[in-house]
Amino acid sequence: MPESAAPKDPSTSAERRGAAAPATPMMAQYLEVKRAHPGCLLFYRMGDFYEMFFEDAVTAARALDIALTRRGKHAGEDIPMCGVPVHAAEAYLARLIRQGFKVAVCEQTEDPAEAKKRGSKAVVRRAVVRVVTPGTLTEDTLLDARAHNYLAALADAAGAYGLAWLDMSTGDFQVQPVAPADLAAALARLDPGELLVPERLLQRPELFEVMNEWKAVLSPLPSSRFDSESARRRLEALYGVKALEAFGSFGRAELAAAGTLVDYVELTQQGRLPRLGPPRRIAEGAVLEIDAATRRNLELTRSLTGERQGSLLSVIDRTVTGAGARALAAALSAPLTDPKAINARLDMVGFFVEEERLREGLRERLRRCPDVERALSRLTVGRGGPRDLAAVRDALAEAEALRDLLGAPGLTPPPAGVAAAVRGLGHHADLVDRLKRALAADLPLLARDGGFIARGYLAELDELRTLRDESRKLILGLEARYREETGIGSLKIRHNNVLGYYVETTPTHADKLARAGKDGAASPFIHRQTLASAVRYTTVELGELERRIASAADKALAVELALFEDLVGEVTARAEPIARAARSLANLDMAAALAELAVEQRWCRPVVDDGLAFRIEQGRHPVVEAALARSQEGSFVANDCDLGPERRLWLVTGPNMAGKSTFLRQNALIAILAQMGSYVPAAAAHIGVVDRLFSRVGAADDLARGRSTFMVEMVETAAILNQAGPRALVILDEIGRGTATFDGLSIAWACVEHLHEVNRCRALFATHYHELTALAAKLPALAPYTMRVKEWQNEVVFLHEVAPGAADRSYGIHVAKLAGLPPAAVARAEQVLETLEQGEQAGALTRLADDLPLFAASLRRAEPAPEPRPSPVIEALAAVNPDELTPKEALELLYRLKSIAATGRDG
Repeated sequence: MPESAAPKDPSTSAERRGAAAPATPMMAQYLEVKRAHPGCLLFYRMGDFYEMFFEDAVTAARALDIALTRRGKHAGEDIPMCGVPVHAAEAYLARLIRQGFKVAVCEQTEDPAEAKKRGSKAVVRRAVVRVVTPGTLTEDTLLDARAHNYLAALADAAGAYGLAWLDMSTGDFQVQPVAPADLAAALARLDPGELLVPERLLQRPELFEVMNEWKAVLSPLPSSRFDSESARRRLEALYGVKALEAFGSFGRAELAAAGTLVDYVELTQQGRLPRLGPPRRIAEGAVLEIDAATRRNLELTRSLTGERQGSLLSVIDRTVTGAGARALAAALSAPLTDPKAINARLDMVGFFVEEERLREGLRERLRRCPDVERALSRLTVGRGGPRDLAAVRDALAEAEALRDLLGAPGLTPPPAGVAAAVRGLGHHADLVDRLKRALAADLPLLARDGGFIARGYLAELDELRTLRDESRKLILGLEARYREETGIGSLKIRHNNVLGYYVETTPTHADKLARAGKDGAASPFIHRQTLASAVRYTTVELGELERRIASAADKALAVELALFEDLVGEVTARAEPIARAARSLANLDMAAALAELAVEQRWCRPVVDDGLAFRIEQGRHPVVEAALARSQEGSFVANDCDLGPERRLWLVTGPNMAGKSTFLRQNALIAILAQMGSYVPAAAAHIGVVDRLFSRVGAADDLARGRSTFMVEMVETAAILNQAGPRALVILDEIGRGTATFDGLSIAWACVEHLHEVNRCRALFATHYHELTALAAKLPALAPYTMRVKEWQNEVVFLHEVAPGAADRSYGIHVAKLAGLPPAAVARAEQVLETLEQGEQAGALTRLADDLPLFAASLRRAEPAPEPRPSPVIEALAAVNPDELTPKEALELLYRLKSIAATGRDG
């Protein structure tokens, strides 16, 4: 059984100590909150810091490399403590989440002054406002802008399995039925940040290996949380429908997985759900299934080192928005199998290939588009700020402009996909106008900082800001008026902490203020204080102004926050049309980016249908070609490949370094690119849709699971032979090389026969076992091909060209020489090869073992070699000056040299 990925509850011993001895009110509150959130680190808000105690502190201090201190005692022991400042909490959260921790954020929910009213020892009320987990992130600082972050759930019901996943930062929500054999491939496609599973599935033997692969992201939950009937009711309530059939025909396992996701998100967000699109069902067989080993071998989204650089995605990504990049990555990870849907995408790309000026204008507009998908998600979950409102405003403004651009008169009628995207952009002029009028130019990150509402939007707010920001000017204006009305030039309005604002004059002018009423009315000046040098008064008007000034800042912020909530409410009320616009922008970005790539790299539009053709003319490996272009080491050598029904299995032989692996991989990548809806690196391509892609290329062990390199090779080969069908595409490289020669040849022989007779799939089989070419005589769909080489001046030149035929040599010794093997070893290898090629191997091997010239050669190399003696002919010539010879002497010298050459000596 695989280990559970659920983190150990760091509060266990703290709770035991809390139960053993009375705790202080604050510590009792901490332990109560901690008990409610097992398995989480608790960020406990205390002023300007999030503090952690007990085992949480020890764990977090080690994970974050911060100081571990002590705070008082509990049950007679020091309390370990560490903390992080609130203003920098996101950076620390990101580090903890990357290490697989979950964090419960506990905030103060009342003002400390209110707590004091309940008693001097009353504790400020606190509550967990959010549980941060790897699959429920929304902040840009915690996410990769160009990649999805999926929260997935696996459930079982009625003997079937269902997989559901959502990206909380965008609202994307999908489900699919999945068989146990296909689960690993589905998870490899999604690469979820967190995977929810019922505890009972951890006991299923058929899932042990998959669970072990994904144990770092597993979140086991009680099996009762995966009840399909409860899940159905939860989904119906979420979407306000009486039945879910309008969204798709979901099985019980799919409903259980989808409902658990919604429940988990609501739990971690403390009751606040983000906008989630209706669940989209991915039908069985709707996407090209690519298992984890094949994804790794082909380096689709990450290179073998785990980095994005060097992957196929890094080479083809020309998108200019985060949403477009995510759409591209999703399309690459899940190529389609429906020719109609594939060709609809290709039509969109082709449209932008032809419309160059339109493509340039579109991409220029898109560059100014913020990530409205993620901004909308933060706003709907109550975690957004003024900048998110601005992102909605700016993106929707660009959507309006793009709708006009794509609907301009005289434009070639767009294909259905582009037309649908234009309709999806929608009409948002009124919302954009309101947000433009409401939001200031310079916006804070958080609404609580204020200052984000533009001046002139609301008169009441402007007045409050005037009071707040121009109080001195208002006081001076009132002071000037009082001077004019009373005729007292020395009258001043002053302020202190006891009286607040007051009117001050000298004792000699006090009587004037007492008689300052107009038309016999009482004086407006009210006496407050008499000093030896001054008399102080106030007025009703001054008192009112003082009260307004004192509360203006708080009122201004309160008005701004109320306006913020109103604006957020208007945005969230239009969440669905805004989300449609965001998806349309992403799809347009992806199509235009693929068109840009096609034009830039001279890629062609593939023909994709439901036949069994696989014909590539002048195909190229996109990643290798890009690397050659960067290093300026020459151009890529293109090759053809035709795996039609009459020659569906190619047996490719040839030396190492000739390009066999590159040739195999490039054809697999071309199939993936074509079925994701992209143009391909070839002069022409015709591909009958592939339903499963398998790759067995490269060598690596898996020591953690006790697997040697050969065992890994055999496990992957077994998966191919057991699962590949007639529509599959298989690339196999060097099967059987990890064992004895005859064993390896036998395995490779059997695999070729099985692929031809049983799987009947399209396949490229590269091998050094030249004996396999004999199978071409009895397997009609087997076609032998070889990598061409040229021998010139005792050197081997790799032409990297594929041609019909079979190789008769592997040139392994030549490659060993290029790798730097010692000359003695190279010479001995050539001698052994020559002996083995001459006849019966057993006797030859015995003779070779008896004679170890390699070591003798090594010893001879170690002894100083004698200086070679010059040739007598050379010595004789060295003594001659040709300019001084007569014709007769020259003739005699010639006869003399001939004699020296024959006898080896002069005279």
